[in-house]
Amino acid sequence: MIQSVRQTYNQAFSPERYRAFLDKINADLPGQLDFRVAETPVFVPKVLTDKLLQACDDIVSVLTHDDFKKLTEKAIPAGQNVPNEDAHTQFLAVDFAVCKDDSGELTPQLIELQGFPSLYGFQPYVANLFRTTYPIPDNLSHLFNVDTNAEYLERLRQMIVGDCQPEEVILLEIYPEKQKTRIDFVLTEQALGVAPVCLTKIKKEGRSLFYEKEGRQVRIRRIYNRLIFDDLQNFPDLKSDFHLTDDVDVEWVGHPNWFFRISKYTLPLLKSPYIPASYYLSDLSEYPAVLDNYVLKPLFSFAGSGVKLNITSADLDAIPADQRDGYLLQRKVKYEPVIQSPDGLVKCEIRMLFIWPKGDASPTLLTNLSRLSRGEMIGVNFNKNKDWVGGSVCFFEK
Repeated sequence: MIQSVRQTYNQAFSPERYRAFLDKINADLPGQLDFRVAETPVFVPKVLTDKLLQACDDIVSVLTHDDFKKLTEKAIPAGQNVPNEDAHTQFLAVDFAVCKDDSGELTPQLIELQGFPSLYGFQPYVANLFRTTYPIPDNLSHLFNVDTNAEYLERLRQMIVGDCQPEEVILLEIYPEKQKTRIDFVLTEQALGVAPVCLTKIKKEGRSLFYEKEGRQVRIRRIYNRLIFDDLQNFPDLKSDFHLTDDVDVEWVGHPNWFFRISKYTLPLLKSPYIPASYYLSDLSEYPAVLDNYVLKPLFSFAGSGVKLNITSADLDAIPADQRDGYLLQRKVKYEPVIQSPDGLVKCEIRMLFIWPKGDASPTLLTNLSRLSRGEMIGVNFNKNKDWVGGSVCFFEK
């Protein structure tokens, strides 16, 4: 999107250089990369950077309002409320499509947001690798509010590890060694000393939790939570001594309830030029006149599952009355292909990544990730057998 930077990058790009880039990841982290990393970062001009920051401010103003928890009480599904919820989320990820407005200018449009961690460990690594492999100007940065990856990781360490010993903090997942995001877990452990631990490996004694490390039972003081209830439902026969809804003596870093409170459920509460209109289906006495302009999303789903792009009034009428509060109608967003690849333009999405340490009045933006797509939607299933697609990172003109 910054034409001079894009031109220089594409001239330097070659399939051989890209293979060397991937070989470096596989050499550093053997067998851990299980998703496609795109051939390029995204270069974001200042005018779009400023709009993204304004859009984030518009969202944060709602999340920090005194009544936000009251407004989102119904976001947490029955049977999935985890005790000991804190005052606010500690992680915030906000996804924007890159679009064009009516005057032809680039503009962000909110797609989704989540009060849940993303690839906080992988993004500084991949940004550094892009910078050491390809020509990227020094005046562009993947970071906000910190100057270096070392400062960024120290901010993460302060929030996730705090005053605990690293071995007293775990990264919680189900079968972490099999997750597609496991490369992020490995990098997190390298940077912070916090190991990934499977839910099935945790032992509970009273309200205390333990896991085994090198033959020792280690007390768990903090949980860096990367586990979501959706995944639990994929393992109905899972045997575990500890259940997420247990009242236990641990400090959550990323309390599970915030996954629901800050989610698609939040979208109708937000108002901004950068946020498409959204409605709870249960609140509508009549449908929008042109349903072709809207997309139907289940409120309680993850990674795009259940999204219906082309809907009719018959589709909406078919949803039973007692299930309508579980759906969202959101105005469609038209992604603008803006990334110049060797054989055409590619669409992209930008995820802004915040942390929100306890005691802070509001979240702090630290870094980002991006996803490139040639398909109808962003995501693996829509981009199979395509190049210049997949996960990446943005470098922003400040």
